[in-house]
Amino acid sequence: MSQSSSKLNRRLTQLVGVILGITIAIWVLRGFGILTFIPGGIILILLMVAIAIGVLSHLQKTWWRF
Repeated sequence: MSQSSSKLNRRLTQLVGVILGITIAIWVLRGFGILTFIPGGIILILLMVAIAIGVLSHLQKTWWRF
């Protein structure tokens, strides 16, 4: 695996963690009634984006050997 590919994979993995962290924080704060104005669809979209980036990170690591 080349250096740039490893760096990209590390960035994608970090991005998944950040998006999941934001999603969980919003979900918990919405549950406590602090962020009640955020619709549940936004939380679902954030979760789907994190999953998509995680899949992209996995594919980049296993299939794309540049």
